[in-house]
Amino acid sequence: MPLEEAMRTQRAIRRLKSDPVDDSLVLHLLELAMKAPTGSNAQNWEFIVVKDRAVVGKLARLNRAAINVFGPFYKRALEKRMDEKMLRIEKAVRWQADHFEEIPVIVVACLKGVIPPRPNLAVTSAYGSIYPAVQNLLLAARAAGLGAALITLPLWNTFAAKRALGLPWNVTPVAVVPLGWPKGKYGPTTRRPVGEFVSLDRYGNRAFR
Repeated sequence: MPLEEAMRTQRAIRRLKSDPVDDSLVLHLLELAMKAPTGSNAQNWEFIVVKDRAVVGKLARLNRAAINVFGPFYKRALEKRMDEKMLRIEKAVRWQADHFEEIPVIVVACLKGVIPPRPNLAVTSAYGSIYPAVQNLLLAARAAGLGAALITLPLWNTFAAKRALGLPWNVTPVAVVPLGWPKGKYGPTTRRPVGEFVSLDRYGNRAFR
């Protein structure tokens, strides 16, 4: 698949079939993920491929706990806006939570090393070393016809997530990517015109409208 096509049709796919995904395909996607640039070429990433149903269940419970707390507030905010499209997304998020145990593969992207809380430069540099790889993983999954989405709700309790995954103290989970064959279909994503988001030289100078 041409790279531009993958980028234009990539979307968060949350409704996944329970059909298995070959290990060889998952490893191929992760190999592509790790072709991404990383700060100082440190390659300080770790990826946990979760297939054990007991571990998936622990992540599922963490995910549902976060949704049960924050979900009602999110839904009410969307209902006030009368945003039907966003309400459909909320339903997909809820569906994923209700069927999390059925997802065949969960990939957890982690950073190895201490992530300092300060200064801000150190924090942003740390996350900048892993998220390009996560985006590579999402694009590679799209090109392979797999459904995927970047989520973080299962990590709301970092201690519990690390314990579920058997992570040492110096490895921090930063993103969760459920992988599987999609129940629905991909299609072109809809976005507002680029000129509405791009400023020239200073914020608010919408010179490219």
